[in-house]
Amino acid sequence: MQSENNTSAPTTPRLRHRRRSNEAIPDATKANGSHLLVHDRNKYKSFLVRAYSTVWMIAGFVLIVYMGHLYITAMVVVIQIFMARELFNLLRKAHEERDLPGFRMLNWHFFFTAMLFVYGRILSQRLVNTVTSDKFLYQFVSSLIKYHMVICYFLYISGFVWFILTLKKKMYKYQFSQYAWTHMILIVVFAQSSFTVASIFEGIFWFLLPASLIVINDIAAYIFGFFFGRTPLIKLSPKKTWEGFIGASVATITSAFVLANIMGRFQWLTCPRKDLATGWLHCDPGPLFKPESFPLPGWLPWKEITILPVQWHALCLGLFASIIAPFGGFFASGFKRAFKIKDFGDSIPGHGGITDRMDCQMVMAVFAYIYHQSFIVPQSFRVEMILEQMLTTLTYEEQKALYMKLGEILQERLFGQS
Repeated sequence: MQSENNTSAPTTPRLRHRRRSNEAIPDATKANGSHLLVHDRNKYKSFLVRAYSTVWMIAGFVLIVYMGHLYITAMVVVIQIFMARELFNLLRKAHEERDLPGFRMLNWHFFFTAMLFVYGRILSQRLVNTVTSDKFLYQFVSSLIKYHMVICYFLYISGFVWFILTLKKKMYKYQFSQYAWTHMILIVVFAQSSFTVASIFEGIFWFLLPASLIVINDIAAYIFGFFFGRTPLIKLSPKKTWEGFIGASVATITSAFVLANIMGRFQWLTCPRKDLATGWLHCDPGPLFKPESFPLPGWLPWKEITILPVQWHALCLGLFASIIAPFGGFFASGFKRAFKIKDFGDSIPGHGGITDRMDCQMVMAVFAYIYHQSFIVPQSFRVEMILEQMLTTLTYEEQKALYMKLGEILQERLFGQS
């Protein structure tokens, strides 16, 4: 019995393998600088494709800005839809959704419900101002605004009930992850877009200047990195360099000061829009857009320089656009690395998807609106603010009664003084 045990095949020790990480292991033989554009053999081909797309995007953007506030808002809505589509597809699994008919439609139900809620609150007063002359439309729109939150709430609850009724066994994890992912998309997309649209109607200037600064910073960083980039900036974006970052910062801050002077001289850009019409605007631009002259030293060929006060505020926007806003792009780069994708989409040749172009814009749009409300808008009560509140909260009959009452009070004060 003992000999049989001795002649049996020896048992091999059990090997324990470490679980592999999902992260891709970088090649130790490649330096981080090997990804720089300076070392890219196909950089001129990609440069031409990117430049061609950029020219078309800028031309279309300028045309939309020329058409006015309402068309810019429509452009923002289209961008939101494309961004949501790209983000919805990021975690989409075709195999699971074959067993869940109509599940993708549920995501869009939540999306358009959120859109109705956000834009209803932002544009309600301007819609009222547009239909004030028509009594029937005015009463109809006033009723919609009054019950706007109720309508949006029941639309959301209907989607919530719809989601619960579609839950399937063995699909719970996927369905709840999609539900959470959808709500995160709504927060990301509509949080920044609400600030963007609000800035548009405060004056196209407060939308156009920040958006232009992000475009200039992106182009300048690409060009400086393309020709001079040698020192890697951050591991999340291997092609980003310190030379590109510093060069783009100088170009962006300088452009902010110059562009503010150019844009600030057009009332079409500086006047706020109080309705949803598309006609030309005429208004008092205010002290920020009235030029001030400063004398220059005698040894210069110019005697004085003319500066708009808003140019000093533009420097703050340029500083943020060049130093802080790029971190929106770094966040997007880390996000794409986590999901092992190069771009969010391929709708823009040489640039990727719409979301790839909007990462820094989202950060900038929020800052521009907060800066405008904190340092530009006067904090005291104005006649326009009081009138807006009365037009929004009072019915047509209540407004007439208020008008008559104010007339009586003013007549009493007038006779009392005489």
